[in-house]
Amino acid sequence: MDVLRVFCAPDGRYGNELGVVRDGTRVPERADRQALAAKLGFSETVFVDDPERGAVDIYTPSTRLPFAGYPCVGAAWLLDVPELVTAAGAVEAHQDGEFSWIVARADWAPGRTLRRYASAAEVEALAVPPAGEWIYAWAWEDEAAGRVRARGFPGRGDGITEDEATGAAALLLTRELGRALNITQGRGSQLLTAPGPDDFIELGGRVTFPQPPTLV
Repeated sequence: MDVLRVFCAPDGRYGNELGVVRDGTRVPERADRQALAAKLGFSETVFVDDPERGAVDIYTPSTRLPFAGYPCVGAAWLLDVPELVTAAGAVEAHQDGEFSWIVARADWAPGRTLRRYASAAEVEALAVPPAGEWIYAWAWEDEAAGRVRARGFPGRGDGITEDEATGAAALLLTRELGRALNITQGRGSQLLTAPGPDDFIELGGRVTFPQPPTLV
């Protein structure tokens, strides 16, 4: 298994840890995949069912997701494929050297409550809200430049109280605002977005290895 950090800051810090099981055939059953994702405890874990086609299966510690942003950005970088095949649909992917990019529809993203605050300082001062609702708290840092400060609170009650970097929520916010965004989330992760035609949105960020791969 590989562990990646997705949506790192320019200096390589931060990012959301992602577990990637490169040979998903070793864990074929959904129940076993769900149990492994819960045991690993990452915000999301990806099982690669066909590395050449880019076929992937995505799990949080408590549920299976048809699509999720940061797992697709990380898996695309690791597999170096032009497309990922998810349960939601085909996700275009490309690399530009520093960034790994995907192109996906915002309506593939799981539901999030987008909650705007008056300032970045208010977002930074928020306490973790009670479980029960997936809240993406955000505020403009520099509206003219498209710079956003955000934090994500999954509210699932599965041990992930705050999500360090949330690609799906970035897609939803980009669709709502209708413009390219430069988002700083969590402790300092960076996500970049750009809206395209037909509800497709480009989502990108830096990906690194925080630790050597291990066998699963």
